[in-house]
Amino acid sequence: MQQLSPAGQQAINDVAQRHGFSFDAVATMLDAIIRGNGSMAQFNHFEFSGSGQWMSGGMTMVSDMFNNQLKGRVDSLCTELANLVANQPGLVQQGSFQSQSQNGRGAGTWQNQSAAVTPSFTGATQTAQGGASLFVPAGPDWWGPDLRWPNSTGAQNNVRYAYFAQACRLAIEVGGRVTVYDTLDHNIGGFSQQQGGSGNLSFNSQYGLVDVGSLPVVSVDGVQPMQPLQPAWQAPAPSAMPSQPASFATNNSSEADVFATLERLADLCAKGVLTQNEYQAKKAELLARL
Repeated sequence: MQQLSPAGQQAINDVAQRHGFSFDAVATMLDAIIRGNGSMAQFNHFEFSGSGQWMSGGMTMVSDMFNNQLKGRVDSLCTELANLVANQPGLVQQGSFQSQSQNGRGAGTWQNQSAAVTPSFTGATQTAQGGASLFVPAGPDWWGPDLRWPNSTGAQNNVRYAYFAQACRLAIEVGGRVTVYDTLDHNIGGFSQQQGGSGNLSFNSQYGLVDVGSLPVVSVDGVQPMQPLQPAWQAPAPSAMPSQPASFATNNSSEADVFATLERLADLCAKGVLTQNEYQAKKAELLARL
């Protein structure tokens, strides 16, 4: 959870005293309600008898299932915290959504750790009770102001990413350079990186394992490139650059044809006309022409 402002700490302390819980327990519940987008919470704290769930409208579950007094106290606490969160403009997202927080686990692979929403506070004017800010204002998100509410984020080996499913965008930062990609029709489920900070990046989608470098580049550090750029971690040494005729290197129409063919093949694969092996083999053949 983002750092509480002095006014936010006072507000949480007042709530804790009213409901007979500690500051830590109330702060934990506040974080759970924020992650539940202000209408639900999955929590785990010994003052609430361990793990439990709350949903706006009257559904409250605690581990001590026959302790109705505790259920009532938890419901009352969550209701007040939900109202507090609702008075914070920009703290929760309107509409239904879900986000996955991803971070490193194991060598070279980012794995899903939770399906909880981690709201972004950037640019929001947040006011606690009495008009004061509940949280200390955060700085700009590293992916820039044009993208909001990532479905998943992660970092490993000085590389970090943010995936925005609805916007069909993938932002990757390497060495302070932020590249935004168009994810096309990929439904991304996870990311992986080869050993070492300069390893190639790839992701899993309905089409199998896909190299990030095969995606169209939308912008680099907020600027749209004049021509397709290769990510820094994929650029081979000059001596290893394959030789190819200049006419092919500058033939944008050939590249467009290759990408158009890939899209058609992906559609055929999705419809079951092509198997995954046939699609991957043809895709590798087409990408080798670029």
